[in-house]
Amino acid sequence: MLTTIEKVIFLQEVDIFEQTSTENLAQIAAITEELQIAKDHVIYQEGDNSDSMYLVVEGKIRLHKSEQNIMIAGEKDAFGTWALLDDEVRLVSAVALEDGTLLRIAKDDFYDLLADNVQITQGIIKYMAGKLRSLAGRAGK
Repeated sequence: MLTTIEKVIFLQEVDIFEQTSTENLAQIAAITEELQIAKDHVIYQEGDNSDSMYLVVEGKIRLHKSEQNIMIAGEKDAFGTWALLDDEVRLVSAVALEDGTLLRIAKDDFYDLLADNVQITQGIIKYMAGKLRSLAGRAGK
C-alpha cells in the first residue's frame, strides 16, 4: 500500500496534474483508491458508465475499441480521464496486459474536491485544453 506521501510524489509525475500544487495533490491523494490488478483483468468495457479515472502506478493497460488498439497506458499514464468531465459511457475497453497497481479516482469524490478547490479545477482545465489543442493540431496535418 502506498502512503499519502508516496501518492503525492507519484501524482507530481502525472501529466494531468502538472499544474497542481503539492498541497492540492495531497487532497487528491486522499481520495485515491489503490487497486492491485492481475493480468487480463478487465478494468472497464466499452459502453460502461464513466465513473472513475485511473492512473497507472505499475503495469500496462491496453485501451481498445473492438480489437483496435487505441493506446497502451504505462507507468504514470492516466486513462479514463474523460469520466471526470462528462457522463457519457466509456468509448473504449481497458484490460491489464500484466499484473500491476492502479490508483482510482471516483468521479463523485473528485467533484466534491473540485467544489472546494478552484486551483485544481484550473489545472485540469489547462491540461485538457492543451490535449485538445494537440489533437486539433494533429488533425489539421
